[in-house]
Amino acid sequence: MLEMVIAGGIVMLPLLACSVVALAIVIERFWTLQRKRVVPDNLVAQVWQWAQAGTLDDRRVQALKSGSPLGRVLAAGLAHRHTDRQSMKEGIEEVGRHVVFELGRYVNVLGTIASIGPLLGLLGTVMGMIRIFSAVTKQGVSDPSILAGGIAEALITTASGLTVAIPALIFYRYFNRRIEGFVVSMESEALKLVEALHSERGTGTGQQA
Repeated sequence: MLEMVIAGGIVMLPLLACSVVALAIVIERFWTLQRKRVVPDNLVAQVWQWAQAGTLDDRRVQALKSGSPLGRVLAAGLAHRHTDRQSMKEGIEEVGRHVVFELGRYVNVLGTIASIGPLLGLLGTVMGMIRIFSAVTKQGVSDPSILAGGIAEALITTASGLTVAIPALIFYRYFNRRIEGFVVSMESEALKLVEALHSERGTGTGQQA
């Protein structure tokens, strides 16, 4: 392995750095983007039970806000629960944009690595070709080892660039798709909460009348 890195030349250093960064991001995002951590099951039902029992105080709202991204979105709606439906939705949408941004943290770096990996590999290929032609110009073709070294540098960097870029692109698309699914789920759960709270308010108003 070390011999390949040395044979690949200086371009292998940024490629190695890209591979380490990509691996770290993939591990971190797999941990962070677990469904149970982002969209816990039955969270809206739990909030509804608190509301029905009259125990939905500021302490529970703060705990909800810090518990998960979905909880943060629901807490934004609860902060506007005494306003009209439109204001409540606007509060949810505003916080939702921040939540989506945080869910996508570092994912664009994977996309960048997927883009620059082949370019770094191409740079290594060009440098290898330059090395070959420089050797031919100075010494002719009398020393095959020089030609072999240039060809090895070109092939190794090309393969390394693709090896880094292909997994990075796969995980970039996977995480983006996963985040999109979470966004749809959070929108659905938040809408359930809005409708439940306002239907209860409408029922209470009707009974008072």
